Amino acid sequence: MAKLIIEGGHALKGQINLRGAKNAALPILAAAMLVPEPVRIGNCPRLTDVEHMVGLLKALGCRAEWAGEDLFIDAGSARTAELPEGLAGSIRSSVFLLGPLLGRFGAAEAPYPGGCDIGNRPVDLHLKGFRAMGVKVDEASGRIRCLGRPRGGAEIALEYPSVGATENLIMAACGAEGDTVLVNPAREPEIDDLMAFLNGAGFDMRREGSSRIRVRGGRRGRATAHAILPDRIEAGTYMVAAAITGGHLVIRGGRKEHLSAPLTALKEAGCRIRIEGGDLDIEGPERPRELRRLVTLPYPGFPTDMQSQMFALCTVARGTSVLEENVFEDRFRHGAELRRMGADCDLRGRTAVIRGVRSLHGATVTAHDLRGGAALALAGLRAEGITVVERAERIDRGYADFAATLRGVGAVIRREDD
Repeated sequence: MAKLIIEGGHALKGQINLRGAKNAALPILAAAMLVPEPVRIGNCPRLTDVEHMVGLLKALGCRAEWAGEDLFIDAGSARTAELPEGLAGSIRSSVFLLGPLLGRFGAAEAPYPGGCDIGNRPVDLHLKGFRAMGVKVDEASGRIRCLGRPRGGAEIALEYPSVGATENLIMAACGAEGDTVLVNPAREPEIDDLMAFLNGAGFDMRREGSSRIRVRGGRRGRATAHAILPDRIEAGTYMVAAAITGGHLVIRGGRKEHLSAPLTALKEAGCRIRIEGGDLDIEGPERPRELRRLVTLPYPGFPTDMQSQMFALCTVARGTSVLEENVFEDRFRHGAELRRMGADCDLRGRTAVIRGVRSLHGATVTAHDLRGGAALALAGLRAEGITVVERAERIDRGYADFAATLRGVGAVIRREDD
């Protein structure tokens, strides 16, 4: 286990270079299973979740090797469609391999996936989609067993625009002989990055407006190179770091078109933001303004992965903020930890009412999940005294060198590993 020790009260100043997006990297690594030739994945973030996915690919028989921020994968030697119990059961992203394994081998078997405890995250939509493609799916003894090559000709209407289900069904459809149409797919930019990788590898898919994706089957994967898009959640997190400390940061490599909702919220909180090319220049106010109502929604709405960070910002805002979490039902666990630091908040189901206080104070708190842990660290940057964030290894799932990055722009923060 690890912990972060933070001395608050230092305004951040400087420049941060964004890394590749975790939420794009994981499905793209899984999709490499569809390509029996070598692929190069550039701008790949070295996160614990990414390393776990690489471990799963190796367990399936793939070869993988790092060269700086490039990851070379050769799935030509893969021979098994069964994911090992221990590693696959510990991370949520293992579910992304079901679709590629079905597309490659016509079979897949895995334990139910793990991951952060942020509420119910069923895989029902994934499995329902597989069944619509003619795949036999069996759930028993904590494992998912899928058998049968996906059939083309299916039109699959998603009840909810699930990112994971959209990605998994796209990858499974690559192994079908005919066309597959997804209706009401998710619209996140990470899905378009996955599609760009697969199109570059010889497959054929496109969006038809905002409500349909068509995947043409019958293609064979070929060698390709692809660079992962910048991480919009990392960009948003460091923008909040500037905002909560009253600092001034330049976030380099961002894409403003992917950050519309967070940028709007930060401007409402009183931040001054200038955008030039891929540089996001943000200055935080002495004390942020309240957010009267912030609601998480599927893209292009406000991302659930930024809710925790904005929650931390609202704890020191002028006035009362209201946050509504509409994606995961148990994503306010950081609220109780922030109370230890002097935050004044009421949690009512999926709604948090936050009355801003002038200052927080240091305390020992626990990261219950990835984004909540980042939010506690951000609060510690603002708090008076010393904050200790325990279980900080959970932050490693989504941020590479988190403490070192913050230290590079003026934070007084160190990490201790047990």
